Amino acid sequence: MASSWIDISVILKSGMVHWPGDPKIEIKQIHSIAKGATANVSHISMGSHTGTHMDAPFHFLPKGKGIDTIPLDATVGKARVIEIHDRESIKAEELKGHNIRSGERILFKTINSRRCWKSDHFVKDFVYISAKAAQFLATRKVKSLGVDYLSVGGYFKDGEATHHALLKAGIWVIEGLNLFKIKSGEYELICLPLKLFHGDGAPARAMVRPWTKRK
Repeated sequence: MASSWIDISVILKSGMVHWPGDPKIEIKQIHSIAKGATANVSHISMGSHTGTHMDAPFHFLPKGKGIDTIPLDATVGKARVIEIHDRESIKAEELKGHNIRSGERILFKTINSRRCWKSDHFVKDFVYISAKAAQFLATRKVKSLGVDYLSVGGYFKDGEATHHALLKAGIWVIEGLNLFKIKSGEYELICLPLKLFHGDGAPARAMVRPWTKRK
């Protein structure tokens, strides 16, 4: 098996892009060795949906499961990266040609990875999953999916509808990936969110490496 893992997370830093209305991220050193302390210690303040993160059903469903209940195999194992060519949204029509199967882990690579992460300012016209595409994925019963900007749903359209369709279907959602260096194909995925008690979401570290068939 190939041993080279590729980090597909974004770096957390003060002043980075965040969803409008969510808390800004601030990382401040409160103890410094350079200033006489025995150790360096930082204070971190941010929302639960900052940078690369995961959504729990509780994010949009009042009685939904918290992020601490995620099955580990939801986001650990074989995954498929699908490159999307539509520059507006991920649509059901484009997905139908990819033979998406029940239980798959799917990561969608769009132009977001190339253009959106270059700026610390929020990009409103990012490529998102349309409500109809979300319904299509729900019928396919995928295990989990990931997108390469801050939301599976759009800023202007289908934000709530897309989240509801996916989370009600029990699909675990990864948001905020950077797939710029990743080509379409099969990979081994590891993405683990922080274990926040009944959290609506949590920051995560995600990585992939080319999939090699097991013996």
